[in-house]
Amino acid sequence: MEFTPSPSLLYFVIAYAIIVAIIGYVWSRKIVTTDDFMLAGRSLGPIILMGTLLATWMGSGTVTGGPNSMAYSHGYWVAVLYATPVLIGIAVLYFLSNRVRLLSKYTIPQILEIKYGPVARVVAVIIIVLAYLGIVSYQFQGVALVLNAATGLDMAAGIWIALILMTFLAMIGGLMSIAPSDALSAFLMVVGLIIATPVMIGIAGGWDNVVANVPAQHFELTGNIDFITVLGLYFPILFLVMGDQNMWQRMTAAKEEKAGRGGVIGWFIGVAVAMPLVGTIALCSRAMFPEIPPGQALIAATTVMPAFVGGVLLAAATAFIFTTGNSFLLSASSNLTYDVYGRVFNKNATSKQNLIFTRLAIPIMALIAFVLIQFFPTILAVQMYSYTVYGAGITPALLGAVLWKGVTKAGGLSSMVAGTVVTILWETMDKPFDLEAVIISAPVAIVVLIVVSLLTPGTRTTIEEDAGVKSE
Repeated sequence: MEFTPSPSLLYFVIAYAIIVAIIGYVWSRKIVTTDDFMLAGRSLGPIILMGTLLATWMGSGTVTGGPNSMAYSHGYWVAVLYATPVLIGIAVLYFLSNRVRLLSKYTIPQILEIKYGPVARVVAVIIIVLAYLGIVSYQFQGVALVLNAATGLDMAAGIWIALILMTFLAMIGGLMSIAPSDALSAFLMVVGLIIATPVMIGIAGGWDNVVANVPAQHFELTGNIDFITVLGLYFPILFLVMGDQNMWQRMTAAKEEKAGRGGVIGWFIGVAVAMPLVGTIALCSRAMFPEIPPGQALIAATTVMPAFVGGVLLAAATAFIFTTGNSFLLSASSNLTYDVYGRVFNKNATSKQNLIFTRLAIPIMALIAFVLIQFFPTILAVQMYSYTVYGAGITPALLGAVLWKGVTKAGGLSSMVAGTVVTILWETMDKPFDLEAVIISAPVAIVVLIVVSLLTPGTRTTIEEDAGVKSE
């Protein structure tokens, strides 16, 4: 079957964009302090928190990369089981959620500085900005894919439209306005996927017909790739989710312990439902549209569904991409504000000055992300690179700081540098032995953290004790 754009779907995307913009504007009027802009005034209840966690996590990396591309290119079970490392990571965060909230920091580098000192904070800023701008860049491309599928609009023009709109939405209201629109997006996406999946299977001629029109290898456990390659795809997302600054910031924004843990539970359920359904729809697209780019699998499916079902699903998918881009832009900009501007250039900055600087930093970050996307051939490629840089460079040291009393300043800093350097070198060498960088860099970071900590002196205290935080 030949894939043709369906311009009528664009009306749903436009309508939803208007709704989200109105919500963003209304909630942005509540902003008074930087705390409001960055952490929604630390007022998020479990429903809004669940929505913003889920919507931020499931952006272009899910609806155009991740389980979408994997189901289309590699196999059904590879895609469905892609939710497993995410769920493991969320389970870890459930037990850490209240400790994260009590630390009450705006950024991950602020947390790392408590255990590892100011140098670690600087290194962390570099790693996070490198990774997050990569993630922002493929959100631009994801929106361009949606617009291309719906209208036939040139990809380059679509990327520019995405850059402008995401930058504007990130600047207008921060987390205060992003969080409630995230909750609406999450609800629509999950409900849309639940409705659209059986509809798409029926349109594809039933599951037996899907199986008959997809290569047999796609139904093997590891599809058309080997087990080591599967680990190379799964490990980056596991390490990212456990240490993702966006998620830690949102847990910090919870109004109380119960709300924080309730939000994480809702996020877990949403991922468990939504990600496998994305893979299922993408596989149906593989049976119907065997020649399209893998990133367009879910988008192509919306063009053959009944107009309302396809339109709602496409609008929700677009909203997910936008909110992820907004969130990562905001998060990376917060690093420039609190870890560079407020730490180096204006240590006595007022809340208003920090707010102004954050808003000025957002378009700069967006332009750098636009340049970065030019160097990666596919969304999945930049996704794996960004996840690995962050997962190997930040997560082992971060979890070590929070979970292990015996970790030392030298151990944490060495782990961060080792994980990042090995990732970049491995990618520069075009992945020797066809191994994904994470297979090498994450274990190196963990081993360095443990060995160096055991060999160097340090105080055996919790991070709460170091920060002077008391339990509730």
